[in-house]
Amino acid sequence: MTLATELADEWVGYAEFTRAKHSTVRDYRSAITRLAAWIDENCDVPEKVSLGEPEPDAAGLIREWGRTLPSGFKPGSMRPSLLGENIRTLLRLRAQRGDAPLTDSLRRLLDGPMWVPLGRPQELDEFTRQERNALVRAAWADVRSLEKRLARGRALIAAADGHPKQFGYTTANMLWALSQGLMTMPEIGAALPRFTEWPQELVDLARMRGTLVKPNTAVWQLRSSLASLLYPRNGDFQAFRILLMAATGHAPEEVTGLGEDDVEFVSGGVHLTLTKMRARRVRHRMFRDKEVAIHTEQSRVSAPEVMRRLLAVTERVRADCGMQPAPLFVSASVQAKGNLRFLPFQTGNLDGRFGRWAAEHGLEVHGKLDIRRLRKTVKVEKAIALGGRVSDVADDHTEQTFWGHYAHGTTLNLISGDTITRAQRTWLDKALVGPVVVDQQAEDKLEAPEALEAIGLTRDAAEQLRSGALNMGVTSCRDPFASPYSRPGDLCAVAPLRCLECRNAFILPSNLPQLLLFSDYLDGLRHRLTPQHFHALWGQSAANLTAALAERSEADIANARRRIDSQALRLQLPLAAYTEFDQ
Repeated sequence: MTLATELADEWVGYAEFTRAKHSTVRDYRSAITRLAAWIDENCDVPEKVSLGEPEPDAAGLIREWGRTLPSGFKPGSMRPSLLGENIRTLLRLRAQRGDAPLTDSLRRLLDGPMWVPLGRPQELDEFTRQERNALVRAAWADVRSLEKRLARGRALIAAADGHPKQFGYTTANMLWALSQGLMTMPEIGAALPRFTEWPQELVDLARMRGTLVKPNTAVWQLRSSLASLLYPRNGDFQAFRILLMAATGHAPEEVTGLGEDDVEFVSGGVHLTLTKMRARRVRHRMFRDKEVAIHTEQSRVSAPEVMRRLLAVTERVRADCGMQPAPLFVSASVQAKGNLRFLPFQTGNLDGRFGRWAAEHGLEVHGKLDIRRLRKTVKVEKAIALGGRVSDVADDHTEQTFWGHYAHGTTLNLISGDTITRAQRTWLDKALVGPVVVDQQAEDKLEAPEALEAIGLTRDAAEQLRSGALNMGVTSCRDPFASPYSRPGDLCAVAPLRCLECRNAFILPSNLPQLLLFSDYLDGLRHRLTPQHFHALWGQSAANLTAALAERSEADIANARRRIDSQALRLQLPLAAYTEFDQ
């Protein structure tokens, strides 16, 4: 097919120019083969379809192929859109070249919108606390099992008699020879007798793999068992992957991509350099030791503790793998021909799959068996600990990413609940927090240390209150230059109109005449304004004023009224108040 050849040429050029990863190159090849197969089935002359020929119409065929792409995938899959964009990229590269023909219909197709809208798969929810604890306990059990196995290997090496050719092919002697570099795996396999002549020790060693020992696979099983006594296997790192994700909350690729240079133990914890390939982000994070001891029999986990044990079990394999700097998640495996091979952690291998690991350990998990759910579980735990503050929860990615991928399920409920609670608390504080009412008996005791401590005043401030130096008109004030309604350091700009709503206000017995005049003023406003308007402007002041006057006796109020009449007192409000509200 001409079309497939033309797209393949652009694909090769794209791969060489961008130095794309193998996975990216594979995705583009998949898009080309899917498009070519679809055209073969839906075009009468598929061999004549070309990007430079108007007939058959390549643009129409490609448009129709993109329209039908989603039908071959699960609802919400992002794969159809990505495949369509791969073909679109190749066409765009061809359009930018001056030596490659491209029809006008294809150019118009490139100017249009995406052929397939980007899907939105159902977001994974977090594990329950019980599921998370079960995963961590099973992972710790695997770590202890690995440590025990490697310790057995070291003990065998220490008890070895010497070279197998001289002292016999026992487990200890073969391990010793391998650890000293005196023999290779192929040499050990070639030197072993026939399977029927094996002593029970070698049969038991081959049986370490957990499968039935067969004559045709016995040598490979024995070599593999020997390697597992020296080095971790690929599947052994599943436990460390789970524990590090549970301890740090970072993505699987970040923890499995750690290398020797990415770990630095400092006082009180460990400093990790975590790389996220998809986002092309490098983060430097500090994880501290917990104050309490780590009990690995339980479901507790600490990043420094996990890192110490990971470094301990990989010490030999990092020294022998020949990689600089060596990855922490590197294992040894024996190939079919007997060669020992060192590889970074492989999730594509059967023993590297999280779902298989969970099934082998008999873990019952509700929903999809996906290790990414563990990262979301840590996010929920962090949201609970931090009270749902998004800026703190989204500390290892953007807030936009958090809202798009993590603010679901329990996390959303926590954040919503915290928002509602904070809003209720704000309005409740506004309703309850107001002036401090001081009667004559309390005013006489203001100099007492316990009284000053209870109301948060200094002795000088209390003296100024009693002398009237802090009188703001309707009430007195704790500090006119620390008003919640003005910038710090500026004189309060809303006194005395909002004094009855301010937590800085003190209502002393001497303020009673002005309070009564202010009550009369509010009664006048109540008659001129609509109930809704009055409540919005003065409702809180009126409620606090009513509560303050209720603290005074009828005799006090009568005496204050006589004082108003005899001294011809007037309400001390700024002129702007009358201008604004009396028009």
